[in-house]
Amino acid sequence: MKVHLRMVGCRLNQSEIDAMARQFSAGGHAVVDSPEAADHFVLNTCAVTREAAKTSRKLIRDFHRANPKGETTVTGCYAQIAPGDIAELPGVRRVVDNGEKAQLVSRITGQRIDEFDSEPIERGALPGNLGRTRAFVKVQDGCDNACTFCVTTIARGKGRSRPIEEILREVAYLEGSGCQEAVLTGVHLGSYGHDLGDRYGLRRLVEALLRETTLPRIRLSSLEPWDLSPDFFALWQDSRLCRHLHLPLQSGCDATLKRMRRNTNQKDFRALALAARDQIPDLRITTDVIVGFPGETDAEFAESERFIRAMEFGGLHVFRYSSRPGTPASRMRRQISQAKKKARSAKLLALSEALERRFAERLLGGRQNVLWEQITGATPDGFVHTGYTDNYMRARAIHPRDLSNVITATRLETYNMGAIHGTVEEVLSAPKLA
Repeated sequence: MKVHLRMVGCRLNQSEIDAMARQFSAGGHAVVDSPEAADHFVLNTCAVTREAAKTSRKLIRDFHRANPKGETTVTGCYAQIAPGDIAELPGVRRVVDNGEKAQLVSRITGQRIDEFDSEPIERGALPGNLGRTRAFVKVQDGCDNACTFCVTTIARGKGRSRPIEEILREVAYLEGSGCQEAVLTGVHLGSYGHDLGDRYGLRRLVEALLRETTLPRIRLSSLEPWDLSPDFFALWQDSRLCRHLHLPLQSGCDATLKRMRRNTNQKDFRALALAARDQIPDLRITTDVIVGFPGETDAEFAESERFIRAMEFGGLHVFRYSSRPGTPASRMRRQISQAKKKARSAKLLALSEALERRFAERLLGGRQNVLWEQITGATPDGFVHTGYTDNYMRARAIHPRDLSNVITATRLETYNMGAIHGTVEEVLSAPKLA
């Protein structure tokens, strides 16, 4: 069978698609880049905004147009909350809810697949699975928070953590296949272990990975600020932990945060960020911001913007509030007009660009480790490489060798077009294939 895999949405969805790719390959099936070449299309959907749901529907239709004889299996959050709507789309053979997602590949192929004990896939694995140098490792699913705007709790259910031993086996497998970086993901990553009775589960997981694996880089994806305490940042004494924290704020106004039912405020968030920066040099903190939440007045938006400026984030993910059925916010009064959301979004996107530039310019003249992910061109002097520093700044450099999936010490020289340009000085780590 030839399978084409796609996803919409977050890093957790990406980690699930990566796992499916490994499972299909372990069963002797081919994962193909072209929908025209596929017998089967698998889509992992998102429902966090109306636009994400719209994109999911479009991808299903696009695949059917490209390959009318192919079959489609749809899963993910949009499939969870609107299975009937998806089942009516052309070419859809099955809709798999989030609770059954782990068995999706077996349901399609009829094969039982033991993901990390399959010798053929270990011999033939590609770095980062689908050609990536970073692999997304799902350690947790579900969420016990009750943010009033979020449909994810409805779609994903209660928090559920994977056993540490299982995660360690997966990371060891990824390391053996040449991967240089593992990104730990989850719907509510900071709650890892809470459902197992361990309030310090995430810390114990990270400690175990640092102790029992030798993967050059371990990165944490989005972490809710209320799940962290200042002593958590002592873990970054180990340089293998990437110096980037994505701490979703959603609003810099306490009144808006209260309506969102976010368990933080300006005072607590500021204290946490200061503690993190105090213990982690060159730390980049990024955040999420929702504009146009119901009831967000001009004064509240201005307060939010002031706080965001004061926090000196290294970049923002800006979202216009999108009403999702079944959430408390969808029933709130004083919904904000699309025109006002658009104007506020544009203002914060411009601020994000300025904040990212300011952070990048602080790094110039110094030396950072860069994991080179791909070649994007060539010049008479060598290949044009793109990759990321450990604090997740995009980097570019020209070098005569192919440095894909190699970590180098790189002198950072200029910032332009959303990337830091530099000169490679020393190779630090290359893939160790099992």
